[in-house]
This record gives sequence, structure tokens and C-alpha cells, in this order.
Amino acid sequence: MVLTRRQYVQYAGGAGGVLISGVAGCAGAGPDETPPADADGDDTNETRPAGTGGPGISLTATDETTDLSIQPVVEVVRETATAEHPPQLRTQLTNTSDESVTVGEGRAVHFEYVSDDDGVLTLLPGGGNYPAASDCWRLTDTIVTTEEYRTVEIGPGETSSRLVDLYATVDADGCLPVGAYRFETQITVRTDGGESESSATWGFSVTLE
Repeated sequence: MVLTRRQYVQYAGGAGGVLISGVAGCAGAGPDETPPADADGDDTNETRPAGTGGPGISLTATDETTDLSIQPVVEVVRETATAEHPPQLRTQLTNTSDESVTVGEGRAVHFEYVSDDDGVLTLLPGGGNYPAASDCWRLTDTIVTTEEYRTVEIGPGETSSRLVDLYATVDADGCLPVGAYRFETQITVRTDGGESESSATWGFSVTLE
């Protein structure tokens, strides 16, 4: 199937629309769609329950805290994909200073629309209606973000939190392929009034198995 129609989708959280560009191909059966039966004929194995669309995700490493006043944290919310939902993470940014700060880019700092280093997996705003087959969670279209630079305002001692869902990209070999993956992004912090600016790169690693 070739998808050529362009459309906008609204994702949860009110951050705005994203453009879906049509690309050739559809999500089909892949090596991770159906778990193999074990020696006793049971349709479960040690890494994936029967009936799920992909393996379980585990957080294996996070970078050390930055020198910024904003400290990032990531945690697993939903470990395993099912027919109803993909795996899910929560990202948090806590302002440890005694003044308000502006953090950007507003989507990327929460790992929204950020792909792993190999371009096989991507994180999308949680709860969105994206072009992907349920019980597989491999995108059938390439999702392209709008280009405006967005920011997040975080008051002193406050935390900004968002949920992100894990999808396989159109370049993935099958549904949520097992393996080790790293995500990273740049966090830029401006003090109230924009008097100073500082940036740092921060990331984490996950394993699908």
C-alpha cells in the first residue's frame, strides 16, 4: 500500500499538530509480531507474553546529572506492548534553581519525536492517534514535526512531566525489534528574562527483549 495523502493529526497534551508524510509500505508481519511456541507448545516465552505486539522495554542506563539548573529523569510506565497500547515512558524536568527558567526545544527536551541513534525507534507524545498497526506499533508513515522552536516555562522547584509512547519507525525490521538502543537530546536553559543561556546533551539507553 502506498500512502500519498497528507494529513494533520492532533496528539494528546495540546502541543499542536504534526505532519504525516506519505511513504510507500505498510506494516506487515514481522519477526516480532508472533512469539514462537516453546517446546511444550505454549505460546509464551521468557521475554514476551503471548498476544503482545512487541517485547518488553527496560531502562538500562541514564547519563549523569547535568550542570544545568534543570535535571532530567526518565522512567518506564508501561513495560510491554499490547494490542491496546505501545510501551510508554515518562520524562521529567525539574528546576532546581530559585528562579523561573525557559527550557527548549519544548518537544525535544521531553524526547517527543526523538529517535534512537540508529533511527529504528522513536518516542511520540503519549496517547496520540498515529499511523501504526495495533499489536505491532511500527509506523506506516513518516511523522515530521513542524519547525517552530517551542519552549517550556518551569518555575523554581517545579517539575515538567510528559508521557511518551515507543514506536518502531518505518525503517525498522519488523515490530519493535529487540536490541539495545540509545536516545539523547539537547537541553537549553534560559533564565527568567533571557539574561543567560546554557546547554547540555543528556540521554538514556533502553533494551527491548
